[in-house]
Amino acid sequence: MDIGLSRVYELASRSSRIAITGAIITFGILDLFSLDISLSLQILIAVIALLVGIPHGAIDHLIAIPRESRNRFVLFILFYVLLAIAAGFVIATWNQLGFQLIIVISALHFGFGDAAFKNEWNGSRAITKDSFLKLCAYALPAGFLPVILPLTDSRALSALNRINPEISGWSGSINQTLRNITLALALIGLLLLLLTKNFQASIDLLLLLILSLLAPPLIAFAVYFGCWHAVRHTARLVPKLPKATLFAQSGNSFKAFLSAVIPGLYALIGTIFLALGLMVFRPEYFDTGLLWTVLVIIWALTIPHMLTTAKFDLQLFK
Repeated sequence: MDIGLSRVYELASRSSRIAITGAIITFGILDLFSLDISLSLQILIAVIALLVGIPHGAIDHLIAIPRESRNRFVLFILFYVLLAIAAGFVIATWNQLGFQLIIVISALHFGFGDAAFKNEWNGSRAITKDSFLKLCAYALPAGFLPVILPLTDSRALSALNRINPEISGWSGSINQTLRNITLALALIGLLLLLLTKNFQASIDLLLLLILSLLAPPLIAFAVYFGCWHAVRHTARLVPKLPKATLFAQSGNSFKAFLSAVIPGLYALIGTIFLALGLMVFRPEYFDTGLLWTVLVIIWALTIPHMLTTAKFDLQLFK
């Protein structure tokens, strides 16, 4: 990888680790002194963190289809929007089923996306049996830790009830089983990564494990989404955007990163207005609050975003 692009990836990796470490220290101190954050404040922090992460998935149309091919570009936009609307309708209509599907899809998207981030940074393309084992050892726990552990935490029940009572019992009788499987994946992954001397990936898994166990569930997931997943995915967009690439090659990593964020800001503004509008005009679907509405929109966009991302993820995993 070009040294300029490598520095962008390094910036993203370092920034995401600092953010997660800061959250761990903050909630560690609060826990030490037995201080609690009110649920309302947790929801506010979660909304802000989720909104921060929205722009990273808003420029799929710029990287998936060459803009000089107008017909393909228009068809891609049309398909993307229709798929997002369909996904949003399913989630808003069948809350629990939609939530369960999104949990699985998101965990896989997060984990293998982060693994692809590391592969790109290392310049690795050929996947052997050994490298595939290391890939899964990292990708599975990296995706499921920040999703399953917070959502199966006993503290999550009141938060999920506040967001939408329909999803509070999403895990049913297998709640503890899901939790145990996720912890087992994390421990096995850490062991394999340490045995293969992949210390950087081991540090990442350890940070995600501690965050998921320590921080309040809502905040744990939201901080991960906005400050880890979104940051690392944005870095992956830099080599696909000409202006951002030029900044990276000139050694200005921050401007390169910013150039990959700015084109997606319209989605952040649009999401805020759309969420407020849905709450006003379709209260029968979105009467449980702003966070649920924002989550439905994000999850609806996750489906086409995941398919688009998978296109260039698979190029790294051939």
